[in-house]
Amino acid sequence: MSGAPERAADAPGIDELLERVRTGYERIEPAPAHQAARDGEALLVDIRYAALRDRDGTIPGALVVERNELEWRLDPRGSHRLPEATGHDLRVVVICNEGYASSLAAESLHRLGLHRATDLVGGFQAWRAAGLPVLA
Repeated sequence: MSGAPERAADAPGIDELLERVRTGYERIEPAPAHQAARDGEALLVDIRYAALRDRDGTIPGALVVERNELEWRLDPRGSHRLPEATGHDLRVVVICNEGYASSLAAESLHRLGLHRATDLVGGFQAWRAAGLPVLA
């Protein structure tokens, strides 16, 4: 025996886990996310790491919060929250590169009580492919 814990037979793989967490909220496509942000109805939060932002650009008006700081910065009760973390009713649209890590991040925000948190289907790449604004 190696001393490492055995994997539970019922533990999901990442694809199953993504499917499970995505059933807990409604994801949003790029065009409606853009409109919601323009109307002041949603806060776009880019969790991509700096190298991807440097390579591909950023979304105008999106708040950049590295993934490892997301919960601390958006928890309305947290001592390290950002001014934009105004309450649990805040509609947050989490954006990663292709729409995978953002699903797990949105689910984590739900556990903090941010019940309107969602993520962008296809991530930044889908945003850019839709011809929506990007700053180089």
